Amino acid sequence: MKARIYLRSPSLDDETVFIEAVGKSRAIHQPWVSPPDSSEAFRAYLERMGQPNHHAFLVCRADTDEIAGIVNITHVVPEPFSSGYLSYYVFSGHEGQGFMREGLKAVVRHAFDDLRLHRMEANIQPGNEASIALVRSVGFSKEGFSPRYLKVDGRWRDHERWAILVS
Repeated sequence: MKARIYLRSPSLDDETVFIEAVGKSRAIHQPWVSPPDSSEAFRAYLERMGQPNHHAFLVCRADTDEIAGIVNITHVVPEPFSSGYLSYYVFSGHEGQGFMREGLKAVVRHAFDDLRLHRMEANIQPGNEASIALVRSVGFSKEGFSPRYLKVDGRWRDHERWAILVS
C-alpha cells in the first residue's frame, strides 16, 4: 500500500504557505492551539525547534505535497527519563481524513525507534474531542488531569494527560 503522507522538517521556505494555512485554520485551532501566524512567530518557532531537545515534523500529503498538519516533539529528556511531549495540529481542508493519524503514528514510531524514547506525553484540553480521539486511536492512554496546566491564547487552561509507552 502506497503511503498517503510523508514527514519532513519545516524550513524558511515553508514560511508563506505555513502562515497562510494557519490563517485559514483559525476556526479549527481556537481555543486549542496558537500556531505561529506571522513571519516573526514562524521564525521563532523554527529557532525553538532547532534546539537539540525539540523536533518538528510537517505532515505532508504524498499526493499533493500540501502540508496537512504539524507534529512536534518538545522538551525531550534523555535517560533515565527518556521522554518527550507531543503537540500537533491539522490545517483546514485536511481534517477528518486520517492524515494526522498517520503522521502521529509515524512520529511516535520515530520517537521510539530513532530517538530511543521510552514515553511520549500529549496534554489536551478536555473539550478537544477530536484531539483526544486522535491520540486514543494511536494507542495513548489517559493518565490524569492537570488544572490550569498550560497557557493557551492568553489563558491558563485545564488539560488531560495522555501518554504512550514504548512497547
